[in-house]
Amino acid sequence: MKPLMISLNSGTQIPSEGFGTFLISNDGPCYEAVLNALKCGYRHIDTAAGYGNETDVAKAIKDSGLKREDVFITSKLWVQDNSYEGAKYGIEQSLKNLDTDYIDLYLIHQPYGDLKDAWKAMEEAVDAGKLKAIGISNQTPKIFESFIKDCRILPGVNQVECNPTFQQKELRKIMEPYGIVVEAWYPLGHGNKELLSNPLLQEIAKKHNKSTVQVILRWLYQEGIVSLPKSLNPEHMATNLDIQNFELSQEDMDAIRTLDTGKGTHDPEDPAVEKRLTAIKIHE
Repeated sequence: MKPLMISLNSGTQIPSEGFGTFLISNDGPCYEAVLNALKCGYRHIDTAAGYGNETDVAKAIKDSGLKREDVFITSKLWVQDNSYEGAKYGIEQSLKNLDTDYIDLYLIHQPYGDLKDAWKAMEEAVDAGKLKAIGISNQTPKIFESFIKDCRILPGVNQVECNPTFQQKELRKIMEPYGIVVEAWYPLGHGNKELLSNPLLQEIAKKHNKSTVQVILRWLYQEGIVSLPKSLNPEHMATNLDIQNFELSQEDMDAIRTLDTGKGTHDPEDPAVEKRLTAIKIHE
């Protein structure tokens, strides 16, 4: 089954569901998880220099027997390298770790440091064919409006926390004129039991003979949002992908929109968050 696709403003087609590898350790666990995900039908793998597992992702893709061009790889520049020279170094390291000539989508992982010059280096890597598309992550409306002024190449995505209880409505509204797609981390609220047992979602799921998880992932797709669910269970991986054979009605979509609280678990503008993340070094 071919994955559902979403178009980016660069013309790049991105699979609407990616397999997230955050907090899956390298040297075995990530390799096994990614290999299982590819066997289940995932064709979009989301990793990052800061996750420390790019080499496992590369090995799993190679051992899957799939062609490189059939797997969409996203990786990210760690905050330590948010500068012009740092970004050039980070891009080369990710290319080396991922054992590839190009990365399909490369993001500025955290919105701190010299974003302007890091973006310039990423734009040059697009010109050189090393990156097919570039984007940002964890940018709030305030950060985004400042950042976007200096972009020669527009970001294709902004990867942020997003799910039915935190729908990023303001951010999506200001990014819409630029054609920038939201990618959702924690699309299931990090396995939030309160969300997954929500009576409204359960009612909609029952109507479609699906699970609440599948309803959430289908809702995100119909909203034009790329989702990055994570599971180490192959059965759950397959279930998460099984959203192609039903469609939510306008009534369903509108009902789920009422669940928005406007509040997430992560605030990139919090000085304590910036201090904690910028203190993390992934290389000398």
